[in-house]
Amino acid sequence: MGDILGITSSDIGAYYNTVQSILTGMFGYSQFIAPLSLLIAIVAFLIILSIIFMAFSYIFGWIERKVMARVQSRHGPTYVGKWGILQNLADFIKLVAKENILPSGADRPLLQISIPIVVAIFIFILAFIPLTQGFVGLNTTVSLILVFMLLSLTPLLLFVVGWASGNKFGSIAAQRSVVMMLSYEVPIVLVVAAVALAANGYSFFDIVNAQSNLWFVALMPIGFVVFFVALLGELERPPFDLREADSELIAGWLTDVSAPYYGLVLLLDYTRMFVGSLLVAILFFGGWLGPSFIPQFGWLLIKAVIIALVVIIIRATTVRMRMDRLLKLGWDYLMPLSVVNLLITFAVLFI
Repeated sequence: MGDILGITSSDIGAYYNTVQSILTGMFGYSQFIAPLSLLIAIVAFLIILSIIFMAFSYIFGWIERKVMARVQSRHGPTYVGKWGILQNLADFIKLVAKENILPSGADRPLLQISIPIVVAIFIFILAFIPLTQGFVGLNTTVSLILVFMLLSLTPLLLFVVGWASGNKFGSIAAQRSVVMMLSYEVPIVLVVAAVALAANGYSFFDIVNAQSNLWFVALMPIGFVVFFVALLGELERPPFDLREADSELIAGWLTDVSAPYYGLVLLLDYTRMFVGSLLVAILFFGGWLGPSFIPQFGWLLIKAVIIALVVIIIRATTVRMRMDRLLKLGWDYLMPLSVVNLLITFAVLFI
């Protein structure tokens, strides 16, 4: 598998070697040492990764509520904790403490496993995204391809959630997920191809190192705009949240989701924003590159935070698009612009 995926090195591998040496020193050589060391290494890395994205998700859940309240001239969270910082925790505890109710007409197995699978996919995606020059779960030569391949599964799984709910609003939302996927994934793939062309590789390390002199946002501004807009649609962020448009679909694919799963969906929403912000920062803004007075992870986090704030402000200041306009934007504008970006990038680099 390592040869197929081009796995060269990883923090999981480093943790595995460390744990294996410790266990061998303590108990001597045994056939159970290797699998136990691998299990401990994976769990240790997932704990570190979970702390990072849980902290981001929690803080930005609070920031989004405060920014939205400020824009709409209201207070937002204020009572639980200083400045309402613990309000999200209280809401999450309230949600997971409630009974999980499934509709009688739903396909229960599919409805129960689909959302946890989506959350697991995004956690797995984070294992391929380097947070610094030396911190990555799995470093492969085709990380870019694997990440966007996994991202492409998300609309299909959300389609399954809407269809399995047995609710007509959820079914319409499921159909919208397929339409949005077809409209916005093709421009994303074309822009990613241009980035890989400029970096001469599909590894995130190759992409970041290729931006040591010039960020790709300056090399391909059209590609950045297309990617950012299409990614908002792919991540179901406003004004492209038509899959759960409350004005006509109540809550779309979330209509029949009960409280515990709704809490999981809120976590998923900010996990998706975290992944999207990291991808934009790495692909177009030099990732962790920056002056040495701030650590590499600090630079990547600063860039991701700024991008996430832009996403939040867009949600607070724009209205939801109509479905026909969403499709027109994808096919009539983003698609041609992504092709133009690819051609310009090829011309600049090779002519």
